Amino acid sequence: MFTGIVEGCGTVKKIDLFRTHTRLEVECPFSLKGTKVGDSIAVDGCCLTATRLRGKVFSADISPETLRVTTLGQLKKGQRVNLERPLRLGDRLGGHIVQGHVDGVGRLVKKQFVAAKPDAYWLLEVQVPKALRPYMVDKGSVTVDGISLTVNAVRGDRISLCIIPHTQEKTTLVDKPLGAALNLEADILLKYLEKMFKARGKRR
Repeated sequence: MFTGIVEGCGTVKKIDLFRTHTRLEVECPFSLKGTKVGDSIAVDGCCLTATRLRGKVFSADISPETLRVTTLGQLKKGQRVNLERPLRLGDRLGGHIVQGHVDGVGRLVKKQFVAAKPDAYWLLEVQVPKALRPYMVDKGSVTVDGISLTVNAVRGDRISLCIIPHTQEKTTLVDKPLGAALNLEADILLKYLEKMFKARGKRR
């Protein structure tokens, strides 16, 4: 389980294509001391298993299904990615509960720089797949490329997001060009509530 508070931006060092899977090698900006083979690491919001560790570099194997439903298949050597190691018992839950299970891929359709005082920010609009729109709630939580964000507003098939200076500095989000694909994960609490209410409705 993760929180959506990105630890740092890593760099894709190598991508190996095999018949059954793809192997990704990422260099971290932080020490991997305490991380062991078999541990989870979220890469742009996708929960991956570390299969090899070497200094600040880890490797992870990606299945064809993960490549199909996320943006990981679009990664290129040298590209920066958002990284987060899993929550430990006793850690503060700084963002919201994030599983690292991408629900769908959105599209960045608008970027606007707002020169407000004292700090300027970016206003982004993301087009959300139809299946995820019921889970988008004004002032609710959403994970975008592994980043826990507050939904500023919902308008039709789009959500707007305010990206503060700290998030600009610590993640890759504002570097994304218009049209970029983004990994989206809906709030798990909303999904559980939906299932619970559906089950109650069937009993009546």
